[in-house]
Amino acid sequence: MKILLLIIPVLVLGFILLVAARPAFMKISRSAKIAAPPAMVFPLVNDFHQWQAWSPWAKLDPAAANSYQGPDSGVGAAFAWSGNNKVGAGRMLIKEARPNELIRIQLEFLRPMKVVNTAEFTFRSEGGGTLVSWTMTGKNNFAAKVFGLFVNCDKMVGGDFERGLAAMKSIAEKKSGVPA
Repeated sequence: MKILLLIIPVLVLGFILLVAARPAFMKISRSAKIAAPPAMVFPLVNDFHQWQAWSPWAKLDPAAANSYQGPDSGVGAAFAWSGNNKVGAGRMLIKEARPNELIRIQLEFLRPMKVVNTAEFTFRSEGGGTLVSWTMTGKNNFAAKVFGLFVNCDKMVGGDFERGLAAMKSIAEKKSGVPA
């Protein structure tokens, strides 16, 4: 019994130290080449109303309650959602928009856990098309560090980014007349 009373605190302390040693910040990023000019791709991100057509999360809960605030697009445009356990609840606000170059979004998750991150989309002309990069950065609080011990967040969220970029590519290329 005495040994058990000594081992448990050592294990708990070891776990806390392991979690504390995890990275304080996270960054997840994916890119896709789209055969359409930035002027055709940029509006798909800059207007939250258009996200329903390409967002990987919109398909996970088509019945999610969505609301829009502010202007239709650009700085100040906001989108809030509340859905099933797969999409949770949260809010996005466009903080910076440079036409055909950059969109920076404040991303607040309310459920399943409260986290504030930054999402950034960059658009770069490349070879007659657009290289779109989707990046999310944020602080890893203690709960996020524990979660990261058991779930590869880069693989999980990165996969969602890849699906979203593929859907965005399909929409933009169809609009620009690129054959499928």
